[in-house]
Amino acid sequence: QVQLVESGGGLVQAGGSLRLSCAASGRTFAMGWFRQVPGKERDFVAAISQGSSITYYADAVKGRFTVSRDNAKNTVYLQMNSLKPEDTGVYYCAAQYRRRAVVVYTRNGSYDYWGQGTQVTVSS
Repeated sequence: QVQLVESGGGLVQAGGSLRLSCAASGRTFAMGWFRQVPGKERDFVAAISQGSSITYYADAVKGRFTVSRDNAKNTVYLQMNSLKPEDTGVYYCAAQYRRRAVVVYTRNGSYDYWGQGTQVTVSS
């Protein structure tokens, strides 16, 4: 069965850094990261194409977060620097297993499976 196992979340002070990892079972196409705060919609954070040639970032994290992947390990990473309290939330990785004719990296529907989520809390 398909599994996406996330790790790396935690509690840090503003200005600190965290690195999230998401190990997928088997080969994937695009992979992405989303985050959610209770009572609010799940928001796009970052995404990366199969070959790592294309990356996308939400405006709120651009310049601070970096998404990367290691296809030999079927793993995607999210390096988060200069963290702010507004970065707090549950972070979910998402994997595209089925090829799409048109890929919109920022949409939930572009992905087929989701990780269990990992809590990131940034204190001020």
